[in-house]
Amino acid sequence: MSTEQAELRARLEARRGGVHGPFQVLLRSPELGGRLEELSTSCMRDSALPPRLRELTLLTVARRFDAQHSWLAHVGRGEAAGLDPAALARLARGEEPGFRGPDERILHRFVEQLLADHFVDDDTYAAALAEFGERTLIDLVIVTGGFASLALVLNTFQVDLPPTAAPPFPDVTGFRRTPRDNAPAAS
Repeated sequence: MSTEQAELRARLEARRGGVHGPFQVLLRSPELGGRLEELSTSCMRDSALPPRLRELTLLTVARRFDAQHSWLAHVGRGEAAGLDPAALARLARGEEPGFRGPDERILHRFVEQLLADHFVDDDTYAAALAEFGERTLIDLVIVTGGFASLALVLNTFQVDLPPTAAPPFPDVTGFRRTPRDNAPAAS
């Protein structure tokens, strides 16, 4: 382990109680990995989003990217922050979650559009701006990108679930999505 890796490991252990999930991989690229860890920490601690909506953002990203490890690490936190467990179960199954709060519905729609289309339609943008304000909306986009980066690290480097954990997504087996009945045929 290089000096930089040892320093990052020490920081991860101090901040996070160990080197878990995507941070196992980030340790192998200590300069950029350390910066992504700092962004992740800032997203969780410094964002204008309240904890409930931060967790909803993370869980929406985790489901969109099939990042089962992230989902399992945060679903309990989301519930503890006030997210409806039944809505989260629907989200995990790939169904319309039917979140209770208007802020949750707006946020989920915004993040889904951002990740699926790479743009947000005018109505969704206007609703999100009215609900959250400009600073929070900017933070939401940054948080979404940070969480997406971590999801990509988890999946690319196949960071496995804890040995006793059941996979949370019925359409994902290991690191492969199972075909859906309505999925377009591969060409």
